Amino acid sequence: MMSETISGGHLVAKALKAEGVDVIYTLCGGHIIDIYDGCVDEGIEVIDVRHEQVAAHAADGYARITGKPGCAVVTAGPGTTDAVTGVANAFRAESPMLLIGGQGALSQHKMGSLQDLPHVDMMSPITKFAATVPSTERVADIVSMAFRECYHGAPGPSFLEIPRDVLDAKVPLEKARIPKAGHYRASTRQQGDPEAIERLADMLAHAEKPCILLGSQVWTCRATDAAIDFVRALNVPAYMNGSGRGTLPPGDPHHFQLSRRYAFTNADLIIIVGTPFDFRMGYGKRLSPTAAVVQIDLDYRTVGKNRDIDLGIVGDAGLVLAAAAQAASGRIENAVTKRKEWMDELRAVETQAYEKRLPRQLSGAQPIDPYRLVHEINEFLTEDTIYIGDGGDIVTFSGQVVQPKSPGHWMDPGPLGTLGVGMAFAMAAKQARRDKEVLCLFGDGAFSLTGWDFETMVRFDLPFIGVIGNNSSMNQIRYGQAAKYGEDRARVGNTLGDIRYGDFAKLLGGYGEEVRDPAEIRPALERARESGKPSLINVWVDPEVYAPGTMNQTMYK
Repeated sequence: MMSETISGGHLVAKALKAEGVDVIYTLCGGHIIDIYDGCVDEGIEVIDVRHEQVAAHAADGYARITGKPGCAVVTAGPGTTDAVTGVANAFRAESPMLLIGGQGALSQHKMGSLQDLPHVDMMSPITKFAATVPSTERVADIVSMAFRECYHGAPGPSFLEIPRDVLDAKVPLEKARIPKAGHYRASTRQQGDPEAIERLADMLAHAEKPCILLGSQVWTCRATDAAIDFVRALNVPAYMNGSGRGTLPPGDPHHFQLSRRYAFTNADLIIIVGTPFDFRMGYGKRLSPTAAVVQIDLDYRTVGKNRDIDLGIVGDAGLVLAAAAQAASGRIENAVTKRKEWMDELRAVETQAYEKRLPRQLSGAQPIDPYRLVHEINEFLTEDTIYIGDGGDIVTFSGQVVQPKSPGHWMDPGPLGTLGVGMAFAMAAKQARRDKEVLCLFGDGAFSLTGWDFETMVRFDLPFIGVIGNNSSMNQIRYGQAAKYGEDRARVGNTLGDIRYGDFAKLLGGYGEEVRDPAEIRPALERARESGKPSLINVWVDPEVYAPGTMNQTMYK
């Protein structure tokens, strides 16, 4: 009696299924099609896109939205190199995804086979794990190994190349190790050093002006409830960045946004959760030199990098915050009461900053003030709207104004600053959470990088509301050129055509509008929502207006 056999592509699909992956993002190629056949048998959806960069970005976005690892599958050579940017973005953003790339047959190794490149060598610096699968029997085993590595310390991407003959070959089923779901990965949640937790509790008990920054790892660790309990029980004002936005809803008494610089300058205790001291934090220089600084992070290598700290704790954000709140609960009553004055002080700064900017948010100027556009978007969001920012200057405006109303409802590229993520993130968000509304704000430059995958959204019936802040420029770069070289050279290499993107959406089967009057922004958004289609609302904004964040970038100083 002949034993049952299984191919390498079907082993890939079984390993993906065991990990809980229910969709792959891909662009087809002859090296990888057996994986598709396996995915059909395993009930894994195959979403084929128009560019491999989009596939990788979508796998990144899927991981962020679901908490499960994303997966992109691309062919060898240019298929894999096209995906490099998406992998690099996931690497800097600490997003767990697996990129599977094709490769020429092992039997043709070093012979110059079609699309042969040293993929593993290229991917190693921007992944947590990169390897070649050496035999068909080990396909599923090494896929599971790659997923384990995605969760070692802070999450991140892995890469596997699978030679064509390894993928297509069939082996007896009993010779192939297929890890069982839930049986090949340990818990990744670490509570942190108990002694360090006690030290943090003591610092909280004595602090009169504490504040906390809740970064992306708060969402990565699904630590929302622990973070909320912490700030409320200990009366600590909270600021949020990255995927941590939305941890507290707008209007919550502990939710602060516009007074962050003031708080970092005047606080006596600053707790940084899941955010590195990178360029977004001024490499740590924006924190008061006299404040006690505590850093909590999943990755030991991040703690204390670029700036000295008073206490570092490596661990899961939720477990650490819950343990610290419990340890401090019996010794902090007086401090909690004293902090009312500090909270009132910050709220006054917050209110003053908001009122100073409000006239521009309500401006009736034409061309449209970008502040008016992002104000209208913020007012339009519901508790079930996932907001995505994809752009330079226009998204910098939105970072000051747009406040997601629920946890996990904010997506941006992350610290690599990659333009072109928006379409892929919208695709992943809507595919994974069809019960949610998805709104993406694009710069016109960012949209043009991956905009053709609007057709993929139409093809797979993934409705979303796309808004383009169109100034016919790469304005963030334009500002820097003007500052460094003068206005006569400000438009070299950064000026775009006046494209009617609303018409582009209609061409591809979606809904589109052009908006030049600020009073028409909200009605256009409502019509896009009601259309039930992928949509683009092309809003013509003033090209002569720059976001404060653009003008304050250190690279232009």
